[in-house]
Amino acid sequence: MTISVVIVDDQAMVRQGFGALLDAQHDISVVGEAADGARGVAEVARLAPDVVLMDVRMPEVNGLEAAATILSSPSPTRPRVLMLTTFDVDDYVYEALRLGASGFMLKDAPAEELVRAVRVVAAGDQLLAPSITRRLIEESTRRRGTVPRRSPRLEQLTAREHEVLGLVAAGLSNAEIAGELFLAEQTVKTHVSRVFAKLALRDRAQAVVFAYEHGVVVPGR
Repeated sequence: MTISVVIVDDQAMVRQGFGALLDAQHDISVVGEAADGARGVAEVARLAPDVVLMDVRMPEVNGLEAAATILSSPSPTRPRVLMLTTFDVDDYVYEALRLGASGFMLKDAPAEELVRAVRVVAAGDQLLAPSITRRLIEESTRRRGTVPRRSPRLEQLTAREHEVLGLVAAGLSNAEIAGELFLAEQTVKTHVSRVFAKLALRDRAQAVVFAYEHGVVVPGR
């Protein structure tokens, strides 16, 4: 199945460069583009893509406002939104994730990371760039101090689920966790779903924060 993509960015060179890169992939097709948030919302409504690459900073309607409109749509074909920015600024990260964005990538990431990101979010996973994950870790650690919180919910996890939570917190996708643990990807998806249900987590971003706040993983390891 081909992944359809719309690119929304006010810089023509970015749209052209990312478009050429993604169109060169056998399983990805760029079906549209827009230079501002308002036009991006209109193109997404018209084309119903699988994934939207959305720049954060744009004139008139910015990326966060456009993403909010797209992600609040009741349409069953609502796309996944992957936010793009030059700056890994905390406020943007938290707001984008709060809105329901599936990922957050820096524009200067290697080409292969962008291609992988599109495939990951199209498959239904959430993705955070390593630098974004580190910022979430630093912020959650700063808030809790040096003593991990205790939670009886952690005791509900099996040893395997505990292991999967640690790998999710490290930023690995389901496919990467499957390779790490020598499991089928569907099995990993089942483990991740059970972890989220038992810990009352909405998504991978919350899982990262929870894991570091509760000492499942430790910064620097």
